[in-house]
Amino acid sequence: MRPGAALGLGIVALSVAGYWQYMKRVGREAREGRRTEAVAPEVAADESEFATARERMVSVQIEARGVKDPAVLKAMRAVRRHLFVPAAELAEAYEDRPLPIGDGQTISQPYIVALMTELLQAKPGGRVLEVGTGSGYQAAVLAEMGLEVYSIEIIPELAEAAMDRLQRLGYLAPTEGESGGRNAPGKVRVRIGDGYNGWPDVAPFEGILVTAAAEDIPPALVEQLKPTGRLVIPMGSGAGEQDLVLVTRDEKGRIRTRTIVPVRFVPLVHAP
Repeated sequence: MRPGAALGLGIVALSVAGYWQYMKRVGREAREGRRTEAVAPEVAADESEFATARERMVSVQIEARGVKDPAVLKAMRAVRRHLFVPAAELAEAYEDRPLPIGDGQTISQPYIVALMTELLQAKPGGRVLEVGTGSGYQAAVLAEMGLEVYSIEIIPELAEAAMDRLQRLGYLAPTEGESGGRNAPGKVRVRIGDGYNGWPDVAPFEGILVTAAAEDIPPALVEQLKPTGRLVIPMGSGAGEQDLVLVTRDEKGRIRTRTIVPVRFVPLVHAP
């Protein structure tokens, strides 16, 4: 056991046996409005409980479904998903489903995060774009793999919370005058904006990952993709069928698409 602080709770210490019961109480209090943390605090618990749940998540939900890339599996084991979910969902952090994070958005199902990351085939040091920062979890997974991550979020409250979280966990790229963190060069830069238009100032990208469903492939994203680059995007309407689609661009600029699996994502928000 190691002591630690929980926001608004003071210092607490928990037995392993009572830990998940405590987490469920935290969730119940949050749903009833008696606990207001936007995201799970770094509670004073035995991290081995979360590590066990995380290992089970990777082996049962991800590896068993065919994700094999060692770098992806290592990153999924390393990133502490429970620090990216709301307090009300803390006990469900490693379950096989997406979870709400506020403002009508979700943190994706762990398997889908891993699958989309594997489909990018990105190598350490590569530059990738994420459209839809959300809680920052997907960006953290990419950074853990040593990637240079540029992430755009259209909802200011989510972007600001994600930046704060990524900075506390050592994933946010240092500003001028700051020293690098533990996983340089894999660092995350976040900005508030319309991801439909990409991030032309830092393009082109080896990979682009979109974390919300679009009814068409944004032309700007295709333009910002390097030759031989890969774009992974959910396609379909918010109310209808959706598929995860892999878009590739060859050295001659020709575009090919391939449908991977049916999915369910929130719609991509696009400014009028």
